Amino acid sequence: MTEIRTPRLLLRRWYDNDLAPMADINADPEVMRWIDDGSVRDLDATAEEMERWEDEWDEEGFGIFAVELLASGELAGFAGLSVPEFLPEVLPAVAISYRFGTPFWGQGYASEAAHATLEFALQDRGLDRVISINHVSNQASLNVVRKLGMEPEKHTTHPEYGFPLTVHAIDLTEFQG
Repeated sequence: MTEIRTPRLLLRRWYDNDLAPMADINADPEVMRWIDDGSVRDLDATAEEMERWEDEWDEEGFGIFAVELLASGELAGFAGLSVPEFLPEVLPAVAISYRFGTPFWGQGYASEAAHATLEFALQDRGLDRVISINHVSNQASLNVVRKLGMEPEKHTTHPEYGFPLTVHAIDLTEFQG
């Protein structure tokens, strides 16, 4: 089983008991405001999402990690890798993403988890390039991307919801592990 430890976090595969805390995160309108159409997700939708994440692990050899706080064992959210099929113009690509519950914002957890995920992608999984796709108004997420050393590559529009997106990228030669 793939696990990554950082000074404060455990990035790991999903457990059945992660469903309720992840559903709570997905039910928070503040968390979901920059995701798709901004709609919250219920328990069933969260279960389907987690199942897709686990399937991607099996199909691609990478996926979305559950992010647990080492100090408390709490599920803080997720960070990981996926193929951004919703945006065909960037394919083939692997995108990094993260989502944390509001109690875990502003403490550097997203940056810590994203850095570990990027290192995993480029050094462990042998990917030579990773992208990030962000709503142009999501400054907190864009700050994480900048801390990773990712550079803006293109501006586009979400094909289904019509809002502006920025695609950032980094390749193995640019990564400072």
